[in-house]
Amino acid sequence: MGNELTVAVLGPGGVGGLLAALLSRAGHRVICLSGEETARTLRTDGIRVRSTHFGDFTAPVEADTELRERVDACLVTVKHTALDAALARVPAPTLSDGLLVPFLNGVEHPATLRARYRPDLVAPGVIRVESTRTAPGVVEHGSPFAEIDLTGTAVPRARLDALAEALTAAGPVTRVQDDETATLWAKMSFLAPFALLTTYYGLPLGEVRSRHRDELTALVEETAAISRACGGPADPGQALARYDAFPASTKSSMQRDAEAGRPLELDAIGGALLRAAERYGVPAPVTARVTARVLGELSGEHGLT
Repeated sequence: MGNELTVAVLGPGGVGGLLAALLSRAGHRVICLSGEETARTLRTDGIRVRSTHFGDFTAPVEADTELRERVDACLVTVKHTALDAALARVPAPTLSDGLLVPFLNGVEHPATLRARYRPDLVAPGVIRVESTRTAPGVVEHGSPFAEIDLTGTAVPRARLDALAEALTAAGPVTRVQDDETATLWAKMSFLAPFALLTTYYGLPLGEVRSRHRDELTALVEETAAISRACGGPADPGQALARYDAFPASTKSSMQRDAEAGRPLELDAIGGALLRAAERYGVPAPVTARVTARVLGELSGEHGLT
């Protein structure tokens, strides 16, 4: 990778749109991959960002319905529920030796992607940001931060460093992490209890942590035990302290999807937790109960299987 990169963004929504706009503003060539209607809007209007952290600006991007040339990196920023369909826009022969950088919730997607693309080029990313697409090509970035961890067990370190340098220069503070398992499970350990309980109760985090504290604590402890068994970090006290520090009105993305009638990433979060628990013989009765509750209540409405 040189100083100026060519980067594809698969799914230019809240996260993808923000990263696409920031990279474009920093001088990189950005190709957004989406449906034809969104692609037409992006080609005409670019991506408009409203952000107290990065400023309000409009960035030009290219847009297409499919990747048609080699790129230095392809950022995958779709929801897990849309992953299979979206990957049809990125043919493996066209991607060639470009990095594939998934910013997805859960821990199972890297193996799925490595079965489809070159394993040594799949570089999972974890992003901490609150960013929402309010219309095609319009992004509202609400958090006073945007932080990224890049990893990838078999990816050449120089390529990770080059992408991290480009992202950091564009705005999001980006670190390269050596331990892929620890990086993914650190996110999962925090996300899963928060997502499952806010979605099940239909309540923001503040009410969950006060009205359902025992259940939250039990779920955090189970998730930590599963993470530990998988080789990830395990600090229930730290997770609870982070929840307590968040604004009481905070909602999880899964909860917002439920409220909007969109498909839920339940299998990528609750399902993956339970599969890992079974694989390592870790008891997870609270996780099983809450996941089953969410599935039972919402399966008909949201098309889960």
